[in-house]
Amino acid sequence: MYPPELVKPMREDLTKVGFAELYTEEDVANALEKEGTTLVVVNSVCGCAAANARPGASMSLMNDKKPDHLVTVFAGVDREAVDAARSRMVPFPPSSPSMALFKNGELVHMLERHHIEGRPAQMIAENLKDAYNEYC
Repeated sequence: MYPPELVKPMREDLTKVGFAELYTEEDVANALEKEGTTLVVVNSVCGCAAANARPGASMSLMNDKKPDHLVTVFAGVDREAVDAARSRMVPFPPSSPSMALFKNGELVHMLERHHIEGRPAQMIAENLKDAYNEYC
């Protein structure tokens, strides 16, 4: 587990743009049972989360259509919530960072680490915007 002071600014990269943090299995269940669309970002301390995933998620919100709900779990920190979120992302294997768009509790779009790592944040944002335009 990472120290809270280490992950605080990484959490804030998402919470400052409107993401709610989930800490428990119950938090995840409640978030994904809401009507509408929900973007789940599995946050991470890795470099591709800092350079690509978090900025890409933030940039994706500059779009006419966007998810109704924005939530995040932190890999290596919020184990219960991460495990619960990943269980809803089957058949995709666990990866962090990753991003999943749900519509009425059903997984409709997924970005795994291999879609994020080495790709510019703008490309990730455009991928998410395309999903928002289709599902939101």
